[in-house]
Amino acid sequence: MPLTATTTPPFVTVLVRGLLAGLIAGLLAGTFAYVAGEPHVDAAIAIEEAASAHAEPAFGAHDHEDALVSRNGQRGGLFLATGLFGAAMGGLLATAYVLLARRRRAYDDGRSGLLLAGAALLGAVVVPFLKYPANPPAVGDPATINQRTVTYLLMVVLGLVAVWAGSLGYRSVGAQAPLWQRVAAAVGGFLLVTVVAYVVLPSFQEVPADFPATLLWDFRLASLGTQVVLWTGIGLLFAALMHHDRRRRVAAAPAGT
Repeated sequence: MPLTATTTPPFVTVLVRGLLAGLIAGLLAGTFAYVAGEPHVDAAIAIEEAASAHAEPAFGAHDHEDALVSRNGQRGGLFLATGLFGAAMGGLLATAYVLLARRRRAYDDGRSGLLLAGAALLGAVVVPFLKYPANPPAVGDPATINQRTVTYLLMVVLGLVAVWAGSLGYRSVGAQAPLWQRVAAAVGGFLLVTVVAYVVLPSFQEVPADFPATLLWDFRLASLGTQVVLWTGIGLLFAALMHHDRRRRVAAAPAGT
């Protein structure tokens, strides 16, 4: 089958574009995290170290063990981590884009990729954040870290299920129904799953009473902002790359195809 302006490019082509979009978006997110988040991490670490020093006994005090990775190393690794994570997420988005090819319009040029990125941001980031917002160092009981990790991952899955339920509700009303009915069905399906998840999953109240509230929420907003930059960047860059690919195929296609 010849490749025309209306057909989906090969999977490898789409995947490469997704990986590239994710890598660039990840580096942009890392830059945002470095500028907006790292000062709050340093402040939280300083509070943690001060509390540890104060808790040491007057006699028999021991030297602090050196961290496995220095703070400078952690700052450099931040860009590596966000870049690799962004590339992985871009690859997943590209895979979903190809798998959902039958549901897209014939002349889709990446806009559905932008919608997929928005759905991922809503389901995998915003929904879990409202239940389990990120915490800086010195916040959280080490004894519950495994439980908190499992419940957070479960919340991510349920957040994506909520987005799927909203999409299912939108389509189930029928294309002939008024727009407001389809939107209401989508919102209802999304909220149903989200509210049930919020009620069923446990909550963790482990913020120390003396921890600065401003620092806590500055860190949380910086963490959320990093994810917003990541997924917005993936969606926009992937859509732009796919649009460029379609324009190239249109220009190369013989007249009448």
